[in-house]
Amino acid sequence: MERRYEQEEVDFVIVGAGAAGGVLAKELAEAGMSVVVLEAGPWRDPQHDFASDELSMKSLGWQETRLVSGSDPLTMGHNNSGYGVGGGTTHFTGVFLRFHASDFMTRTVDGVGEDWPIRYEDLEPFYDRSEREIAVSGPKHFPWGEFHGPYPYPEREPLSPNAYLFKIGCEKLAIRTVTSPLAILSAPFEGRPPCINRGFCNQGCMPNSKFSTLIVHVPKAVRAGAEVLADCMVTQVLMGADGRARGVAFRHEGREYEQRAKIVILSAFVVENPRLLLNSANAQFPDGLANSSGWVGRGIMVHSSHDVYGKFDEEVRLYKGTPVLASTQELYATDPKRGFARGYTLHAHGSRPLAIAQGITRSQPLDLKPNVPQAGVGSGSPPVWGERLRHMMLDYNHYSRVTLVGETLPGADNRVTLADEKDENGLPRAKVNYSYCDNDMKLIKHAVQTMSSIIKAAGGTPEFVVPDTAHLMGGCRMGTDPSSSVTDSFGRTHDIPNLYICDASLFVTSSGCNPTNTVMALAYRTAAHLIDKAKKLELQALQSRA
Repeated sequence: MERRYEQEEVDFVIVGAGAAGGVLAKELAEAGMSVVVLEAGPWRDPQHDFASDELSMKSLGWQETRLVSGSDPLTMGHNNSGYGVGGGTTHFTGVFLRFHASDFMTRTVDGVGEDWPIRYEDLEPFYDRSEREIAVSGPKHFPWGEFHGPYPYPEREPLSPNAYLFKIGCEKLAIRTVTSPLAILSAPFEGRPPCINRGFCNQGCMPNSKFSTLIVHVPKAVRAGAEVLADCMVTQVLMGADGRARGVAFRHEGREYEQRAKIVILSAFVVENPRLLLNSANAQFPDGLANSSGWVGRGIMVHSSHDVYGKFDEEVRLYKGTPVLASTQELYATDPKRGFARGYTLHAHGSRPLAIAQGITRSQPLDLKPNVPQAGVGSGSPPVWGERLRHMMLDYNHYSRVTLVGETLPGADNRVTLADEKDENGLPRAKVNYSYCDNDMKLIKHAVQTMSSIIKAAGGTPEFVVPDTAHLMGGCRMGTDPSSSVTDSFGRTHDIPNLYICDASLFVTSSGCNPTNTVMALAYRTAAHLIDKAKKLELQALQSRA
């Protein structure tokens, strides 16, 4: 394995080349730092390695076995993690929303969850920069939250039939909608073409119209001197006798390697970060690295992501166009009259044939009751398969879909731990325990009723409720109190001064909207902090020599 930094200590080693890792690599390399990025998955070429094929492109998600438990065990893989350079940005829908101010202070505002150590204003300039640097397409006016537009590029047109039906239904119910803000080009930008409505965003964008760090940040990082190593599984954070991280160990093609670094940054996402920290336990840190609080792996969250499918007399053709083209956040803020805290976003969401077929095989009753297990287990809902499934799929073109992005509350028992079972690298497999709380279930029931009402108002008949989750968050949350958090607001671990964490693991609460924009804003903020810190140290060194 020929590597420039084989024996060299670099300034930064970053574990993971996804939404956060890609941003960090670009920013730090362009600031003149020596950077090595280690990515467990492959480095793909969109024109050669992506395909309009639902089955084959599931490889874009993390496929390694993870053990699940809890009242609502999660379905792991494509819907909530990425595998390869670009991470989850290679197969996300491109929805690019900002958190609202209340999302950072749910305990203060609504008496639930916990407050973040930062506020919306701390991320606002980095939201601006992120959206500008990838030319987010969005409406001239966004009516919710603190940012009201305009976006750098105009909104996408035309909309899909599914999006038009969603807007019609919402309008009849006096629910405001917008064309969704998307990290998908509506006009040429930096040599990339505008979207042609191919519709396979979740299978990887072959034309490169949809943003991913694979095609934007990582190439810029490499041009600035960063080294990105794919197919390299990091197995341990290496520690020195002084209590500081000295690098990482990783495996590539069956061989063991080490990469020494002054600063280690973990951007390997919500399951792998805790797994790595816990597996790196030693005599000085017997409970795992950065875990004096006991919060490594705890407080993981997902978005409840139930779908309601409705049947229409006219053809809808859910495969047409970008999956998400219309959204509403009208039910985002807490309303005491609803009987639960916090809220949600709704999207008109397209679906490929395999996804809808797999979904309805585990559908639930339309009149969802609180506290029934997800995935239909024990709910009294017969599975849809065999002849009934075949006949339903014959009418695939007549179905619409509305999808929930629902806030779930953090719980200490929702967590990642290590299992006794080992993987092919000799690492303990991750065990992921997850259960909805009562507030989560009440929110889901309300959202399903709202989605059903929208479909009815548009002239359709709601037929299937498909339980799902998406967007893993938490597990290494930030905070000011080292006894109840893992890092400070910049991702620096409380216990180890040169070990950082930067990705959705830092999230304190989940919000009711897609997280990628916030993940990248946090990465820009952490990079700016590290660069500023390096400049101050350099100035101090110069002054000491003067």
